[in-house]
Amino acid sequence: MNTKSDIIKSPLNFTGGKHKLLPQLLPLFPDDVHTFIDLFCGGCNVALNVTAQKIICNDKDEKLIGLISFFKQTTFSDLLPKIKKIIADFNLSDSNANGYDFYNCNSSSGLGNFNRNGFTALRDKFNSLSPTDENYFLMLYVLIVYSFNNQIRFNSDGEFNLPVGKRDFNIKMQNKLKSFLTALGTQSIYFINKDFSEIPPSELTEQDFVYADPPYLITCATYNEKSWNEAEEKRLLSYLDELNENNIRFALSNVLSTDNKTNAILQDWLTTHKNYICHHLDFSYSNSNYHKKNIAQTDEILITNY
Repeated sequence: MNTKSDIIKSPLNFTGGKHKLLPQLLPLFPDDVHTFIDLFCGGCNVALNVTAQKIICNDKDEKLIGLISFFKQTTFSDLLPKIKKIIADFNLSDSNANGYDFYNCNSSSGLGNFNRNGFTALRDKFNSLSPTDENYFLMLYVLIVYSFNNQIRFNSDGEFNLPVGKRDFNIKMQNKLKSFLTALGTQSIYFINKDFSEIPPSELTEQDFVYADPPYLITCATYNEKSWNEAEEKRLLSYLDELNENNIRFALSNVLSTDNKTNAILQDWLTTHKNYICHHLDFSYSNSNYHKKNIAQTDEILITNY
């Protein structure tokens, strides 16, 4: 497992991304894994920092899997000039080359005012493309870089709809991308686009390990409103029970309580399955047992069956 100092950070920013919790999560994972399966891989912060002979990253988001698969097929040296060309073609800022003063901007207020028109033009161009277009995922990445908080969001018509952000393709973003692409190129990692239930427990072995980081039922992230509900939560917990019945090790990230709300479904599931272990996490990177007192306002947990 990687240590805190050499953790690979995803260039994609997802609500609930786990890179800050990795120093707590990784020591709780088994160290003898043949195949690591990430059921809800998101930006792959977890998958790219585990040690396994084979890594399978799954996500229901077809565009996300398409983008990461695109990354897998290229290198930083190949991608950099193509990114720079899009930046130049759409008159977007390059603060790494020119600094903030060149654009009459500063680090505090950011580059949004300068980039707004070019970003809007790039977004319109991208939304006119088919996913089969050779520039589709390249443009998608550049949009993410220049969008609000480097996030990914599409409307119901499949159009990218985030506004312009404050930053650009600065040295920090470049280094994130370079490390990410290097890791993708050196690991035995595969990407699939399925519902989690389409990965049959019967086809896994006791040497495999399944990690689940689903949308959190009781948080207010906007994606929860559309894609995750109580029925989905119960369906996932049943799937994890099936893994356990097949002697497959699993770990589930979730939030047990937050802002005076409790995930009653999860709490009942834990009460019923006393053999499952609930590890309470916090942002000071320390672990505790299930009976920890004075838990912080948000009780982020990792549940394991080993």
